[in-house]
Amino acid sequence: MSRQTDIERRLDDLSDRVRHYSNGVSDTADGLLTRGKRAVSKFNRRDATKRVSQAAEDFADEANYQYRRLRRHVNRHPVATAAIVAGTIGAFLLLRRAFRSDDDD
Repeated sequence: MSRQTDIERRLDDLSDRVRHYSNGVSDTADGLLTRGKRAVSKFNRRDATKRVSQAAEDFADEANYQYRRLRRHVNRHPVATAAIVAGTIGAFLLLRRAFRSDDDD
């Protein structure tokens, strides 16, 4: 084949690939735009604020409950609590040492 035919064929292949990639990017952008519009429409509803505030209250209530439960446990079983804390710290140090990179050696 001639050199000019080879160059033309490569340019045609390149233009097909560029067209294919641009179509994919366009489809992805359209999908993201649609998802964004749906997300915004969910938050524009009046009950969205109410749901978010209820979820925050539920989270605060759960955190308060867990804190009080933990305090009761510590007050009733101080030795067991100290053992759990020591075990947790020991496990953390052991895992840190096991996964530490050997560059320092």
